Amino acid sequence: MLMTLLSFLGACTLVALSPGPSTVLIIRSSLRSRRSGFMTVLGNETGVFIWGVVAAFGLTALLAASELAYDVLRFGGAAVLIVFGVQAIRAARRGGNFEVAASSGPTQESGWRSYRAGLLLNLANPKAAVFAMSFLPQFVPKGAPQLPLMVTLAAIWAVYEIGYYGTYVWFVGRMRRVLSRAGVRRRLEQISGGVLLALGIRLAVEG
Repeated sequence: MLMTLLSFLGACTLVALSPGPSTVLIIRSSLRSRRSGFMTVLGNETGVFIWGVVAAFGLTALLAASELAYDVLRFGGAAVLIVFGVQAIRAARRGGNFEVAASSGPTQESGWRSYRAGLLLNLANPKAAVFAMSFLPQFVPKGAPQLPLMVTLAAIWAVYEIGYYGTYVWFVGRMRRVLSRAGVRRRLEQISGGVLLALGIRLAVEG
């Protein structure tokens, strides 16, 4: 079981290292504040755990088998990515008022908004659902009870990624004095918006 766990954590590391829309959103949120970035991480990992539990109950197999259900979720996810991308590009075009979030409004509201954004982005991604269905069963030993072990692995996966993406939040926080400069921040907003927009369009058209 120890070897299985170590293999699982190694695989989780490789998964986390693969850049995706969640990474872009986490970095963008961290530019506002560490709280905003960390709440985005928590929202994203709540989505990871939910998809893991859904996979444990075998429900993601229905999503993979139903072209209509998959397409509905795919277009919904594409819309979410495009909206986030447009928001980032609009923020860049508004110009140089890029103050740190701590000085520009209620941090609690900002934190929960970031949590919802991370959760929504993950739950709207059909690839995350199908991936959880194919990823988690590989680490359930033959003859072991699949449901409780897959739920446990989903929880470990989410907690592990909280720690991993927490390093992104910490690093951006350390660099915030540089990254919060108007020109730098504008460029980062443009890049993150463009990436999210491109990912949304690709998700919509790739089938």
